[in-house]
Amino acid sequence: MPEGPSVRKFHRLVSPFVGQQVVKTGGSSKKLNPAGFQSLWLQDTQVHGKKLFLRFDPDEEIVSPGNNPLSEPLQKEWKEEAGHHQEVSEQSSRSPGGDDAVPSGGDGLRCLWGDTPAGGAERWLQVSFGLFGSIWGNEFSRAKKANKRGDWRDPVPRLVLHFGGGGFLAFYNCQMVWSSSSPVVRPTSDILSEKFHRGQALEALGREQPVCYTLLDQRYFSGLGNIIKNEALFRAGIHPLSPGSLLGLPRLKALVDHVVAFSAGWLRGKFQGRQQHTQIYQKEWCPAGHQVVKEALGPPGGFQRLTWWCPQCQPRLSLDEPEQVAPSSGARAPSTQSLALEGP
Repeated sequence: MPEGPSVRKFHRLVSPFVGQQVVKTGGSSKKLNPAGFQSLWLQDTQVHGKKLFLRFDPDEEIVSPGNNPLSEPLQKEWKEEAGHHQEVSEQSSRSPGGDDAVPSGGDGLRCLWGDTPAGGAERWLQVSFGLFGSIWGNEFSRAKKANKRGDWRDPVPRLVLHFGGGGFLAFYNCQMVWSSSSPVVRPTSDILSEKFHRGQALEALGREQPVCYTLLDQRYFSGLGNIIKNEALFRAGIHPLSPGSLLGLPRLKALVDHVVAFSAGWLRGKFQGRQQHTQIYQKEWCPAGHQVVKEALGPPGGFQRLTWWCPQCQPRLSLDEPEQVAPSSGARAPSTQSLALEGP
């Protein structure tokens, strides 16, 4: 599923439509009725980790922006550049480690079945993206290659919202759930927030379980996905199965630094039209010329994720030498500028 930097870019595509009314709808979703959005007003949009939240109201009103992460200092300098994402799968996927944001209120989440907001109550739509899920603004996704049957069919959007200003949004491969109350977000766990709490993250990483499991736990690293996991571990010179309890605090701090730096750089590149460069993810050889190992790793009975690492650059620690392995040649300290989003 799309990771934090991609979802922040989707948020940027949605933001210009805030304050506009939905005048036409479409889409192939079987779990919600797109017509239920007809005549609603998009009043706010928020993002946290891998989830996007959209507030719809039946009446027009002037609202102040909510928790808009793109107002943070680093994002002010980024350029908006339309995303180009290909829809290749209609199968939804969930992120391991639990939800990174939940709605408040007693009614919880429920699917949209064509109902509309009642009596002026604000309503929030939570959008969770599946594998290769995306949002397109004022254009539709187009097929770049034939499918397994040899058809060059364009992906079909789950939801299309046309607005009074003349533009439209198309949502692909995503799940949407509906709440009558505001989302409760936890910026202290969001790796792209200025409020990201490094102490909380370090405490979680210091547990006895392998660090590659902890990194995907959205309670502490919201927005972090498989690409960021692989790249941060390689840059820190840490074997993915190393128990955090065997790593010294300097090593754990370096790992968190690389998580933040890589994520911030990835997001910055998206708004500058640059493709993200990876050093280990889906590679056969590491930058030092060593052969890369690929294996599906995950907690027993839990979700297994493909993991790439270099046995030479990321040696596995033994129980009797928890802090005696020097950082590998593949590890690089992130620059001060790259750590602008590291927070407390």
